[in-house]
Amino acid sequence: MTKIDLNCDLGESFGRYTLGLDEEVLPYITSANIACGFHAGDPEVMQQTVTNAEANHVELGAHPGLRDLQGFGRRKMAIAPATAKAEMKYQIGALMAFSATGKLHHVKPHGALYNMAAKDTALATAICEGIAEVDDSLILVALANGELARVGREKGLRVAQEVFADRQYEADGSLVSRTKPNAMVTDEDEAVSRVTQHEIVAVDGSKLAITPDTICVHGDGVKAVAFVKKIHAALTANKIDVVAM
Repeated sequence: MTKIDLNCDLGESFGRYTLGLDEEVLPYITSANIACGFHAGDPEVMQQTVTNAEANHVELGAHPGLRDLQGFGRRKMAIAPATAKAEMKYQIGALMAFSATGKLHHVKPHGALYNMAAKDTALATAICEGIAEVDDSLILVALANGELARVGREKGLRVAQEVFADRQYEADGSLVSRTKPNAMVTDEDEAVSRVTQHEIVAVDGSKLAITPDTICVHGDGVKAVAFVKKIHAALTANKIDVVAM
């Protein structure tokens, strides 16, 4: 591995409520996944986040989620594939309107939608079709080795396999549910080790072989800035260029 993308979920404030360390994280990442108003964000937050990302020369990505502001898009919800497809197009189009060029770089589904699509072929297909019908040059960011990544490639999309620096993994390669106490990685050294190796140790001790194209650090994490600084430095020290996917 000679180069890798470093991404972060941003723009997740809403109205009077501020969430995340967006401005502090932006100088260290190469791609921003910006909330589109369904799970978080609002038009003013979207505009400001896009403006800040562009000022930092960070690539813009849509971060569409389930229509669930109260649950922050992290609750599983029943959604018909046709609805998921239409809502993907709606959210991607909304964020495009704030871009200086009218274009985006990538799309990364959020939260429960992302995790559901990693296992559900029909949902994954709807998401991929929605992306392609807006702009088939957009890169799909998907859980490494998951169903969404497989379907994306099958549909002809460019796919970036994602690894999470700050999340624990189950033995099947899925993310540990945030409802469990061990879901998050809080040790900076453990987070760094994930981005310089090609395997992750799951919570049961088994090893997952993963070749990442992009690494995610959550902007709302308690150690978001410390994680992203240390990961950026570790990648550089290992002669890995941090560049957009």
